[in-house]
Amino acid sequence: MTDLPPNAQNPEENATNDVAQELLRRLRQKQGNWVEWGTAIASLLKTGYNPQDIFEATGFEPIQQNQVVVGSQVYNSLEKFGVSEETRSHYATRGSDVLYELRLLTQEERAAAAELIFVHNVDADEAREIAKALKEFSYYRTLPEGFSAHPGDAVAHQVWKLARQNADLQQRSRLIAKGLRFAHTPAARQKIEQLLTDFTTAPQRPAPILPFYRLEFEEQLPRILPVVGELPLSRQDLQAVPILTEIEPFRLVKFSGEQAWIPLPGWQVLLGAEDPVVILANSDRFPIQTQSQIGPVVVVIDRAQREWDASSYFVVENGGELDFQWFETEPEIPLLGQVIIIVRPKKILDEELTKDSWQIDE
Repeated sequence: MTDLPPNAQNPEENATNDVAQELLRRLRQKQGNWVEWGTAIASLLKTGYNPQDIFEATGFEPIQQNQVVVGSQVYNSLEKFGVSEETRSHYATRGSDVLYELRLLTQEERAAAAELIFVHNVDADEAREIAKALKEFSYYRTLPEGFSAHPGDAVAHQVWKLARQNADLQQRSRLIAKGLRFAHTPAARQKIEQLLTDFTTAPQRPAPILPFYRLEFEEQLPRILPVVGELPLSRQDLQAVPILTEIEPFRLVKFSGEQAWIPLPGWQVLLGAEDPVVILANSDRFPIQTQSQIGPVVVVIDRAQREWDASSYFVVENGGELDFQWFETEPEIPLLGQVIIIVRPKKILDEELTKDSWQIDE
């Protein structure tokens, strides 16, 4: 493996090459703990290295890089909300996969979840379920009857809901046992124990399919060009137009003002939107995961559509940040807009090959 130079356009804004090479060396030799690895990788990414550069120089695969970078960010946020020293020490040496699953929670929720996960010694898969339970529980303006705000009760409430929706006695019993395991208050335990004698089931409404689209054809990837103006124009007018830089994979364009644009095809759903705006995100940002591959997506929100619809996802505020959520019943919190399209980037097998038309013709 060799140390690769960063793909930076402005080296003056990057850290010195000596610092970058030292970080690469420490990563290659696995010096420090995983939290330090995540911090080092994040620094390299900021200086212009891409994940493939780092992989070739250190052996850290891109998916592992993402896990330790995000996990280290979660770890650093735990200290701000007073997790126990025992919990902090535990995660300093292991658990990047577990903390990665807490990335969608607020910093306060992360600390509570980390403590709960440490106490119950759960793996990454169960940590993902706990994070989902805490996220959904946070949307209740009024706490559900019998359950407190403790994260254990939040998990117990989620399990209680699932058990009531399950007619299979074996699965129901497993869920009841799990609920009793996490329930923190006597009232929550009582709610779970009632399911031992109450076999009534509450039908579950299936979550809607996320509206994923993928750009498939070249004509769906228009170029955005700066407009000089309307004739007559002078040479100075032409020279005054700033150099346009496209940011992949969606060819996002910024200019000298406080605004940016992004190109999208004229799909009918976009043409019919009243007030569409774009949010850039990762596909794993959504509560329901049906896609195996995680990557960047463009999320189009119609801010005019704020009326609840059980067949749609919405953007809401959670802990001072924007979040995407589906609600089985009408929520008590304000809806800020409806998710109308989620766009994945076009798959290009060999981008260099597509630039040479004579190779394609042959």
